[in-house]
Amino acid sequence: LKLGGYGLIRISSTLNPHPPNLMFPIIILALWGILMTSSICLRQTDLKALIAYSSVSHMGLVAAAIIVQTPWGLTGAMTLMVAHGLTSSALFALANTNYERTHTRTLLLVRGLQLAFPLMSTWWLLTNLTNMAMPPTINLLGELFIISTLFNWSTPTIIITGMGTLITATYSLYMFLMTQRGSISTQFQLLPPTHTREHLNLTLHLLPLGLLIMKPALVSGLFT
Repeated sequence: LKLGGYGLIRISSTLNPHPPNLMFPIIILALWGILMTSSICLRQTDLKALIAYSSVSHMGLVAAAIIVQTPWGLTGAMTLMVAHGLTSSALFALANTNYERTHTRTLLLVRGLQLAFPLMSTWWLLTNLTNMAMPPTINLLGELFIISTLFNWSTPTIIITGMGTLITATYSLYMFLMTQRGSISTQFQLLPPTHTREHLNLTLHLLPLGLLIMKPALVSGLFT
């Protein structure tokens, strides 16, 4: 997905200025895709499918910002691609740690893992907070740049981007609550413990996100 965003940046710059009949349908499809994929996330029962559709939803924002072809739009697209690349990868790593122990990706069957893996539950919380672009993460910075760009391009887009942000927060909390809270199933009473390599893996995902908060220009392209 991120390589696809890079390809859009390279190709769309050759079409500047855009013909209106080319720009409008693509941006409308990208905005519609934000709502559709976010809504699909709300009814997912498969954990990895939920994370995958979440990535597609965020790339709808990126695609729309790239096609608008403004400095703020490209800055937001670059920032969000880097931020969500790390966040989405961390979520897949967390889903894999669950699957290695429970051998299922069904959300209804893997509830209550906070009782068995309290430290892993902390990683789930931090990663879901970055996924929903909570401050002061660079995910929020990228989304603010993109939402401002689209609002400047067309005022009604704030309705779609606002709804997309709300649904993103909803399914991120849904994913956390479904996997961590509640009572653990009796078939998962004896689970192998988490390993140092898994915590190191997640640290190497979230540590760059935390450090980039102090200097987001490294990924946004704003070196002034």
